[in-house]
Amino acid sequence: MGEEDYYLELCERPVQFEKANPVNCVFFDEANKQVFAVRSGGATGVVVKGPDDRNPISFRMDDKGEVKCIKFSLENKILAVQRTSKTVVLPEKRSLKLLKSHNLNVNWYMYCPESAVILLSTTVLENVLQPFHFRAGTMSKLPKFEIELPAAPKSTKPSLSERDIAMATVYGQLYVLFLRHHSRTSNSTGAEVVLYHLPREGACKKMHILKLNRTGKFALNVVDNLVVVHHQDTETSVIFDIKLRGEFDGSVTFHHPVLPARSIQPYQIPIAGPAAVTSQSPVPCKLYSSSWIVFQPDIIISASQGYLWNLQVKLEPIVNLLPDKGRLMDFLLQRKECKMVILTVCSQMLSESDRASLPVIATVFDKLNHEYKKYLDAEQSYAMAVEAGQSRSSPLLKRPVRTQAVLDQSDVYTHVLSAFVQKKEMPHKFVIAVLMEYIRSLNQFQIAVQHYLHELVIKTLVQHNLFYMLHQFLQYHVLSDSKPLACLLLSLESFYPPAHQLSLDMLKRLSTANDEIVEVLLSKHQVLAALRFIRGIGGHDNISARKFLDAAKQTEDNMLFYTIFRFFEQRNQRLRGSPNFTPGEHCEEHVAFFKQIFGDQALMRPTTF
Repeated sequence: MGEEDYYLELCERPVQFEKANPVNCVFFDEANKQVFAVRSGGATGVVVKGPDDRNPISFRMDDKGEVKCIKFSLENKILAVQRTSKTVVLPEKRSLKLLKSHNLNVNWYMYCPESAVILLSTTVLENVLQPFHFRAGTMSKLPKFEIELPAAPKSTKPSLSERDIAMATVYGQLYVLFLRHHSRTSNSTGAEVVLYHLPREGACKKMHILKLNRTGKFALNVVDNLVVVHHQDTETSVIFDIKLRGEFDGSVTFHHPVLPARSIQPYQIPIAGPAAVTSQSPVPCKLYSSSWIVFQPDIIISASQGYLWNLQVKLEPIVNLLPDKGRLMDFLLQRKECKMVILTVCSQMLSESDRASLPVIATVFDKLNHEYKKYLDAEQSYAMAVEAGQSRSSPLLKRPVRTQAVLDQSDVYTHVLSAFVQKKEMPHKFVIAVLMEYIRSLNQFQIAVQHYLHELVIKTLVQHNLFYMLHQFLQYHVLSDSKPLACLLLSLESFYPPAHQLSLDMLKRLSTANDEIVEVLLSKHQVLAALRFIRGIGGHDNISARKFLDAAKQTEDNMLFYTIFRFFEQRNQRLRGSPNFTPGEHCEEHVAFFKQIFGDQALMRPTTF
């Protein structure tokens, strides 16, 4: 299996700690994501490391017996050590105050630090779960709920094991994940993961069922809003995305793995330390080892090897593993680091080897622009609220975050379309159809099309002499009116004479001032087009000769300069009876330049009658 096939990997820089052994005990604190290595009950040292800690914390403490649990408070202010089932010791003397208490028979508990919710297992079957939420020093009781246990043979008593429960945030919502080893339906023997949505207010509700289609030992992680299920027997993992469309039976949605099962990418343990000999090759890490312990959301710990990894999703291999482009886009648009991968998919579907059909291309563009429009609307609502002064009265008003799923027109133009139109091997009809499809999609979502996209269409049409199509696009307003577009049309007059009139009609519709049009044309070095335009509206007797000669000189086209210079000589002759420029026109340097290039004899001689 090539590297391009693995879509899960362990992070490159794991947290390394002393391996668990009879002398060294290893603990993990889920709230701070810290590993504690406690040697000899702390007497010969405690080393604390976390994923973001540049410097580990080291200290010693008296050996007062076996350590059952050890943790720091948030920001490492207070240390707590548990040595018996009923006592917790704080090495510094502090007074504790009882804020609130509840009397419950508890079988086991689970805490989710991200959401500050604790789950308590109650009742004989252990399947009635009582959640509590901690917030700003208070504890509130949430409605309890029951986990449906699978049917079990009469000889065995079913019960809910702590091992089969996890809590994690998926797409901003807190879920309780239950690994049900045998489906309740008799015709299905495979295990499944049941997701119960636990809201801040209201009852917990069963929402999703992830079909595993296999049995055995499983472990769960959540990475980038994907539920990852590891299967120890086959040493593979699968991923589920609850945002993708599943099968809804009226109360719950059933999901199948997004992709075929794959192993986590093989990982090499580097040989560390100065004693490492260069000839020693890195040691392959035993994946899916029985000594692995999995923590939420994305942590895998190997106590026997002394590593803590974060699990990561690789998006590039998924592009080739998910052939349905629409589903692929739905999947990618929900991922954190998706932008460059999506642009690659767009370029790929427009390549000669992997060319997609127009309906598929249209679907992809629509999915991109749906996200783009959502962001634009959110930005607009925010701007209007700020303008109305709501930001002062509502502190919750936040500027919308631009995620990588927002691909605007400049992204698609720069990374996809501008390269695509350059491809010589592509049939030009297909190229134009793709450009028009993108513009259609923008229009459908009521997104104003940027003029450079229209320019791309026009240049492509002109390149292939498809003037009749250009005429139709303009006539039926397929290409929206804009000043840059009108100027581009003016510059096409020498190739396609009707472009002049089409341009003027567009500028009239835009109510553009004539001098503004001239300025725009000159700034684009369209000096002849500017002159033709001025002549077309009868304003050529009043224009500044110097402005046009400046622009002509900047083009570094001597023949163009000659033409413009001669035009103004003729105008001077017609208006004043002499081709010479008056001192007030400040054209002396241009006359000198003309003489230098073409010689004195090229100057026009006054015509006498």
